[in-house]
Amino acid sequence: MRNFKTLASAIAVSAGLAMTALPASAESVLRVAMTAGDIPITIGQPDQGFEGYRFVGYNLYDTLTLWDLSQGETAADIKPGLATSWDIDPNDHTRWIVKLREGVKWHDGCDFVAEDVAWNFARVSDENAPQFNAKQFADIRNRTGIIDKVEVVNDHEVVFVTKQPDALFPYQLSYWFMISRCKLTELGNDYEKYAVDPSGTGPYKFSSMVAQERLELVKNESYWDEKRIPKHDRLVLIPMPEATTRAAALLSGQVDFIEAPSPDTIPRLESAGMNIVTAPYPHNWSYQLNFVDGAFKDVKVRRAANYALNRPEFKALLGGYMIEGYGIVPPSTPYYGKPEYVYEYDPEKATALLKEAGCHPCKITLAISTSGSGQMQPLPMNELVKSQLDAVGFDTTLDVMDWNALLDVGRPGREKNPQIDGINISRALQDPFSALIRHVYTKQHAPKGSNWGHYSNPEVDTVIDEIYAAFDPKTRMEKLTKLHELMVDDATMLMVAHDVNPRAIAPNVKGFVQAQSWFQDLTPIVVE
Repeated sequence: MRNFKTLASAIAVSAGLAMTALPASAESVLRVAMTAGDIPITIGQPDQGFEGYRFVGYNLYDTLTLWDLSQGETAADIKPGLATSWDIDPNDHTRWIVKLREGVKWHDGCDFVAEDVAWNFARVSDENAPQFNAKQFADIRNRTGIIDKVEVVNDHEVVFVTKQPDALFPYQLSYWFMISRCKLTELGNDYEKYAVDPSGTGPYKFSSMVAQERLELVKNESYWDEKRIPKHDRLVLIPMPEATTRAAALLSGQVDFIEAPSPDTIPRLESAGMNIVTAPYPHNWSYQLNFVDGAFKDVKVRRAANYALNRPEFKALLGGYMIEGYGIVPPSTPYYGKPEYVYEYDPEKATALLKEAGCHPCKITLAISTSGSGQMQPLPMNELVKSQLDAVGFDTTLDVMDWNALLDVGRPGREKNPQIDGINISRALQDPFSALIRHVYTKQHAPKGSNWGHYSNPEVDTVIDEIYAAFDPKTRMEKLTKLHELMVDDATMLMVAHDVNPRAIAPNVKGFVQAQSWFQDLTPIVVE
């Protein structure tokens, strides 16, 4: 009842917000409430986590390989984007030959050519290049760090030379956004000016921005993929980090589409005629751990923390909108395998392990966020984590911060914050590098990569090296399965939940297909 009263108050407040008023026009407008606390940056690689990728990156820009988000029956995989094909050189497995799409134009009217790809690589890799941007380098280096150089063959063909064989390389190309060389050069390589006048090749063009309030994009009538020219005229992206505010905004008609409604508001949304959509989802709510500085360097403590969690209670908290997390990836994943350890709730075993480790009570500090990209319902979920850990002998401190601040803790690695034992940054799992490798490979130790806690295991490194060299799909799947089993058995994360990503949509919004992906395609949506 208290939550419904809060929701009612939020509806009244949201109805009076000035931002609810839109200019009267004949154009169709899709208004989306994001969980992000601010508008993602528009200079190529967005911030605000992968929600920035979903709503800004893949709408303003394209990548060389894109995700096929056209259906929701099976997990999404990559498809041609600005690249039409990619093939490994049979005589040299460090050379990928990539053919580029012809006839593509940037929003500013310039032609997309191979030199744009080489220029984009320099802007995130070569500090002596005039277009280099240090923040963009930091945001994408875990994807482009494998690239040694880009060779331009002709206007529509490039060769990527990698530092070592990488059978997963085409997936990395799906995260690296191409920005306009013409536009940034015209602006004297001034990224502040570019941020308010960006140019991509994506299905939407930049229209306007009100800082911390809204970003407006309009459909690109000339988009190269005719099937993905948006079926609405304007897309308005509004940051709303508080779940009750998002629900109130949808109920009051302020927005048409909201991310991550809280479970206790879903019945109210459904009774008002809103559509709740969910799908299996390659996304994991877990904690990356510090393997060097604190208690979690002991595998007994890591296993104790996993045995301490009563995951069905989390599912009840979320109204059923999750899958219990006993592995690094969901059990439906082809390379899940058969880990030896299954961390079902066992508080007595958890306490015994802590005492064996000589850590009882066991003091830990977990860095968490108030909201953010894919963070589900972070405050109540983290309170439940703390309660369950403390019940078996942990002494848990929650260090609460906003989403971007948490990302700033994660990127530099544990050396910058050795007092933190774990970070609750939700993870996208749509490719094996994202799901597994980046968090346990010694060569991915942050700040170079995403191995925040500096996990290092020679057996794991050997298996990863074998995966990179496995250009045969069957062999690669066997190695990936072994890697997942090793990661679970060594309790490389505190595993809690696999997300099913509920969204709530107004009844006049038609045509949305929820893909089994972290990313989603808004272009088919019709606003009636």
